[in-house]
Amino acid sequence: MKALFIGGTGTISTAISKELIKQGHELYLINRGNRNSELSDKVHFITCDINKESEVAALIKDMTFDVVADFIAFNVSQLERDFRLFKGKTKQFIFISSASAYQKPCSNYKITEDTPLINPYWEYSRNKAACEDYLMKVYRDENFPITIVRPSHTYDERSVPLGVHGNNGSFQNLKRMMEGKPVIIHGDGTSLWTITYNSDFAKGFIGLMGNIHALGQAVHITSDETVTWNQIYGIIADELGVELKPYYVSSSFLASVSNYDLTGSLIGDKACSVVFDNSKLKRLVPNFVATVRADQGIRATIQYILKHPEYQKEDKDFDIWCDKVIEALEKAKTAF
Repeated sequence: MKALFIGGTGTISTAISKELIKQGHELYLINRGNRNSELSDKVHFITCDINKESEVAALIKDMTFDVVADFIAFNVSQLERDFRLFKGKTKQFIFISSASAYQKPCSNYKITEDTPLINPYWEYSRNKAACEDYLMKVYRDENFPITIVRPSHTYDERSVPLGVHGNNGSFQNLKRMMEGKPVIIHGDGTSLWTITYNSDFAKGFIGLMGNIHALGQAVHITSDETVTWNQIYGIIADELGVELKPYYVSSSFLASVSNYDLTGSLIGDKACSVVFDNSKLKRLVPNFVATVRADQGIRATIQYILKHPEYQKEDKDFDIWCDKVIEALEKAKTAF
């Protein structure tokens, strides 16, 4: 299989790229070359800015592909560009959407691909839904062979999956735990969530590549395992060998006092209990099974971060913000 990825070195796409090369497929990446050193020299790199459409068109002028996948498109104009670039040049175009586009608040905790796409809390999710609408239109009107993939909370060895964390990733929460400080957990920590390790996601994604039954379809790829946020934070504390000191704060309060986009990422996503029904994926990819349990993936991630100082990025502003939130709520308690 001959594939072209736009991006190809992110959390999700790196695992897919590595597995495709391992399986002997021919892989091309279009990106700016910032993280290409992490991949095999068997990858064909096309170093350029995908937004410079005429330059990209010249570079791929005589090339055709079995699959083209865009991992970094976030709005319709970017997909309109992709359509112009790749119409007639690929047998399948895969767009990476987001499971956060599903209905919020949820009318049913169990999510299928038929769950409506409506998220009034997060512009990112609404843009992804608009992208899906555009692609379905060009599929119907122009016979452009599209497949839509919806990841949920997918992670790798470089960042622990958390509900509330700062701009520099998850390490500051780990540091707070190791220093014996409380960590903020949204709600009461009992809502249901699904985390998926990127190597598991890659299995499902590759199974959809070149799959004629996936054309014109939207499919989410997640683990079948469901955990609570209390379990996630408990696994982290246990691996660090420290006592978990949770400090529970309502999502609405966090969103109202945060400089981070917690209205979108919490109220429009992580604060909602969701359980994914992967029946459709398993019909399309019968051998798909996610094998990395939450505790296994989280423990491996923490071990990796602690061995690699480059991923131990402190976020002092986030640390100060956590302390201010906790201090304010403790003062509120004393008022009563």
